[in-house]
Amino acid sequence: MSDEPKSGGQLTRDVGFGWFRRAAGPSDTTMCPLAPQADSVKTARDVTRTTLREWGLSELSDDAALVVSELVTNAVRYALCPADRSGDPPITLTLVRIAPHVLLAVSDPSDQAPSPAQPDFVSEHGRGLYIVETYSQAWGWDALDEGGKAVWALFRTGD
Repeated sequence: MSDEPKSGGQLTRDVGFGWFRRAAGPSDTTMCPLAPQADSVKTARDVTRTTLREWGLSELSDDAALVVSELVTNAVRYALCPADRSGDPPITLTLVRIAPHVLLAVSDPSDQAPSPAQPDFVSEHGRGLYIVETYSQAWGWDALDEGGKAVWALFRTGD
């Protein structure tokens, strides 16, 4: 595999979250532990907007905040939070910048793969991953070595 990420159309899980996490420097990474509760969605949006503004990428804020809301909502709704991991944050938001991309990832302790549903535009549920796919350049998920998974969405910057 190349050291550079592929274009959005060629980007697959083999590049995904792990590659970005290893390749980014500390000033290009933001991590935020989140509790498995509804108000974590607002916290994640706020952290995303603040981080993008600090990185000079405010133009991504609206789309990124929408996508991170969906990812955190899914993690809060569907993630199983095992009692034996009580010392670890059950959900973590990670933002990684490697020009010309920004990767947003939400990790949770569940090993269950995200499963896109056929969007029902009348119902209040079932559109999350459809929204993630629509507003990001690419998305995917990776199993984590320590258990659980990270669901990620990639954005291309104007750089």
